[in-house]
Amino acid sequence: MQPRNMSMSGVVDLAAVKAAGEAKAKAEQARAEAARQGGTAAVAPSALVIDVDEAGFELDVLQRSAEVPVVIDFWAEWCEPCKQLGPLLERLAVEYNGRFLLAKVDVDANQMLMQQFGIQGIPAVFAVVAGQALPLFQGAAPEAQIRQTLDQLVQVAEERFGLTGIQVDPDAGPAAAAPVPAGPYDALLEAAMSALDAGDLAGAVQAYKNVLADDPGHPEAKLGLAQAELLQRVQAMDPAEVRKKAADDPADVAAQIAAADLDLVGGHVQDAFGRLVDAVRRTAGEDRDAARLRLLELFEVIGPEDPRVTTARQALARALY
Repeated sequence: MQPRNMSMSGVVDLAAVKAAGEAKAKAEQARAEAARQGGTAAVAPSALVIDVDEAGFELDVLQRSAEVPVVIDFWAEWCEPCKQLGPLLERLAVEYNGRFLLAKVDVDANQMLMQQFGIQGIPAVFAVVAGQALPLFQGAAPEAQIRQTLDQLVQVAEERFGLTGIQVDPDAGPAAAAPVPAGPYDALLEAAMSALDAGDLAGAVQAYKNVLADDPGHPEAKLGLAQAELLQRVQAMDPAEVRKKAADDPADVAAQIAAADLDLVGGHVQDAFGRLVDAVRRTAGEDRDAARLRLLELFEVIGPEDPRVTTARQALARALY
């Protein structure tokens, strides 16, 4: 894919309209409030690159864009050009030393954001400046062109919106951060396993959620929760009835989702994935989103490193776009 828009004309056009003045005023108000409260603390270079999901988009992107331009990199694990562009953008984010913040969005896990931005292919790069979304370019691009685009973005953000970026402390980092005390994860995980052994699926689910409440990225708890919730869903199912409904009406998305759960529990991983990809391909709206979300949940059960998950992610992308 070739760059779609390296000229930044969208930013210049936006600055000419009334909305730009309003956005600048809001940005100035946000900075004044931060100064009144003692100013914004300097961040470590590693904090210039963040992972963002749908739940955190308002806080991590829209609100932050009142103090610094936020560049959004829409990517996916299966996307080869993304693997070239992503590290380059990360390096430039650090090199630009706080003049912009890089937010990385995994489109497989955040399809709604991809739809809201009207993205047709990845990698795709946007910016948000004082709450205003601006298209930058699509596809891998030469570093010189990317630098030119970022230079224009930074210039427009400063001149038109008064955004000068965030302060970076090169000495701050993992070594300077306060140590995070380890939670009682061993006890909680052991409690979850004991509950599973006893057939107490609700207890296992709660135990895993207790871990994730303290550490949302804990890999063992995420995997355990996905597995326990799957078992909990199929526990009350009549397999024969579920499979009959799915076979009789391929358009019944709820039946296909239930049958996919049974497929996975029975060890038929590819059948489960294929069933849901087909459901996504045939449907639209809420039905399509329900099938997609269940497929993403089943990916968690198997694990992102499994080649069957990689293949299914690619099939899902083709079904969606």
